[in-house]
Amino acid sequence: MEQNIHTPEAYDYRQYDRIWQRVAPALEPYPNARGGAAEQAAPSQEAGLTPAQVRQESQLPGAEQNPCCMGSAAAEMLEVLTGFLEEALSDRRHYLAMARQAPPWARQRLRDIAAGKMEHARHLLAIHYLVTGECYQPAVNCERIYVGRWCPALRERYHAEACNGLNYARAADGTTDPCLARVLNGMSADAYRWARELMVMLERGIQSEK
Repeated sequence: MEQNIHTPEAYDYRQYDRIWQRVAPALEPYPNARGGAAEQAAPSQEAGLTPAQVRQESQLPGAEQNPCCMGSAAAEMLEVLTGFLEEALSDRRHYLAMARQAPPWARQRLRDIAAGKMEHARHLLAIHYLVTGECYQPAVNCERIYVGRWCPALRERYHAEACNGLNYARAADGTTDPCLARVLNGMSADAYRWARELMVMLERGIQSEK
């Protein structure tokens, strides 16, 4: 059988129209290919809807007055979140002070934890802006931090991080905002991980003091 490879046969769109009508009956399946046929398309399904219903269906979630994430549910926890933010920045300063006085083997790990605290602060600053549309200005604290002896300082930091982990988890459980809860649960996991790392440092510190 001879085939014409230069002049393909006219495409019969009708054989697929029935399938398309079941999938998207309000849309023209081949608007460019059939030229003027698109102009004669069947009336839209919106004909049976009121103008208010059409507007409601056309709105994107992000355009709503109360978005599904970082909206009124997150706003209810704004005071708690700003408290977390101030605490994260304070903890960062504390870890940097510890790193300057720590044994050489612990200094980089403490600086890493301080960097993690800064990351938490950035998360919380972004959340505040998403909720309020305004940039939060954290308090500036230039007070000198006294670290003291190594093992008592680690003990204090361990309990602080364990409490941070618990408080973040409680806040996550207390909000109906799924995006906020996800961020807070991640911060809780970070805090518990840092508590474990501080315990390892404490174990080594106790051994070195014997």
